[in-house]
Amino acid sequence: MNKGKLLSTLPSVDELLNNEDIIRLLKDIPRKVILEEIRRCIQMERNKILQMQDNELETYKIEVDSLIKSVVFTCCKFMEMNLKEVINGTGVVLHTNLGRALLSDEIKDEVWSVASGYSNLEINVATGKRGSRYSHVVEIIKTITGAEDALVVNNNAAAVLLVLGTMAKNREVIVSRGELVEIGGSFRIPEVMEQSGAKLVDVGATNKTHIWDYEKAIGEETAALLKVHTSNYKILGFTKEVTLIELVELGRKTNIPVVEDLGSGVLINLQKYGLSYEPTVQDSVQAGVDIITFSGDKLLGGPQAGIIIGKKQWIEKMKKNPLTRAFRVDKLTMAALEATLKIYLSEEDAIKKLPTLKMITEGIEEIHKRAITLLNRIEAENLQIDIEINDDYSQVGGGSLPLEKLPTKVLQITSSKLSVNQLEEGLRLYQTPIITRIQDNKLIVDLRTIKERDFIIICEALRSVVI
Repeated sequence: MNKGKLLSTLPSVDELLNNEDIIRLLKDIPRKVILEEIRRCIQMERNKILQMQDNELETYKIEVDSLIKSVVFTCCKFMEMNLKEVINGTGVVLHTNLGRALLSDEIKDEVWSVASGYSNLEINVATGKRGSRYSHVVEIIKTITGAEDALVVNNNAAAVLLVLGTMAKNREVIVSRGELVEIGGSFRIPEVMEQSGAKLVDVGATNKTHIWDYEKAIGEETAALLKVHTSNYKILGFTKEVTLIELVELGRKTNIPVVEDLGSGVLINLQKYGLSYEPTVQDSVQAGVDIITFSGDKLLGGPQAGIIIGKKQWIEKMKKNPLTRAFRVDKLTMAALEATLKIYLSEEDAIKKLPTLKMITEGIEEIHKRAITLLNRIEAENLQIDIEINDDYSQVGGGSLPLEKLPTKVLQITSSKLSVNQLEEGLRLYQTPIITRIQDNKLIVDLRTIKERDFIIICEALRSVVI
C-alpha cells in the first residue's frame, strides 16, 4: 500500500464528530475545543504516515478507536484546572512552590461571599461616597500591631519598593552589608533598591557591622536607615549585628527615619511554643521603627500580600505614590487578609485555627497518631510495598526560621515492583498530585503537612500506582 492510499483511509473530522463517545463529550466540553483536538489528532496521524518507510506501510492500520480515545483524554485534560489542590507530603510547611500559607477553613464563607457578589470594596456605605479599599484592614492591623497607620500591597518586595521609592528616591539609604539578602527568585535587596530610585550605601562587613559604621556613612543625602531581617539565613560565629534599638536611637539623634524589612510577618511570640525566637511585628513597633514591611503569606498565615505599617506621615505619602495603584491588592486578598487578621484577636484561636501556626507548633504525639492511622489504612490495601514509620525533621520553609528543625514522623515506602523514582512520579502525576520526597532511596511522606482528609486519596493513589 502506498502513502496516498493509506492517507485516504484517514477518518474525516465529521466522521469523528459523529462518534458516540465524542457526542457524549459535547455535553460537557465546548465544540470548538473538541474540533481543534480532532484536527490535531488527524494531522498527527497524517504526519506519522508521511514519515513511514515503504516496508512499514504494508502492515500499518489506522486505529480509529485509538484516535477517539486520544481526543477524549486530551479534551478532558484541557478542561481541567491547571492550578489545582495538591497534597503536601514534603514536611515543608510554607512551601513556596506549593502556594505557601494555607488559609484557614474558618474564613472560607467570608471570602466566598465577597468573591461571588458585589462588595463595598471602595465605597463608604455610611456616607455613600467613594471610600478606600485599605480601610477594611487598617484598623485591625493597628489594633494588633500598635502601629499608627497601615497600607497593603501585593507582596513584600512591592512593599519595600514602594517604601524606598516614596521615602528615598534619588537619595541614599544606608544598610548593613550582611543584610543585602536575596529574597527568592533571584530578587535581591540591592536590585529592589535600584528600581526604587534610592541609592544604596552598604556599611560594615558581611559578618560584622557596628553602629559607628552607620554614623560614619550618614551625610546630607541620607534619606533612611534600613534594617533587613535575615529571615531566610543566619550568620553564625564571629559576628556583630547592630540592634534595632541602637539603630532607632541613631535615627532619632540624626532625624533620619528607620525602615525595617521584617520579611516574614510574625504576630505571636513563637518561643512560647518551643520554637526559636523570631522578632515580632509588635517588637519593631515598640522599638520605635518608623516604617515596617512584612509578608502576609508566610508566618502570618494569610494570603499573599505586603503589609506596610508605621508612622502616619509616611504612610500618607505612600498612598499618594502612583506605584500604590500598580501594587494594589484585589477584593479576594482583602477579604482573606481581614478574616485572617480577625483570628489573631485571640492568640489561642490563631494557634488552633491558622494552618501555618498549627502545623509548626503541633506536638510529635499528634503527628505520630496520624502516622499510625495512615499506616494502618495503607496496610489494609494489601499492596506490594514495604512501609514503616520513622523519625525525621520537617522545615518551616518560605524563608522563615531557617535553622528550625521540627521533629516529625514520616512514612518510608519502598516497592519490589517499582523503583522509588517510579513511586514518586506515580503519586505526583495522580489526579490529585501528591508531592513527596526521596531520601536514602525511600519514598518519604511527612505527616506534619498531611491532613486526615488526605488519607483516602493517598491510599487510592498508592493502589493505582502499585497495582
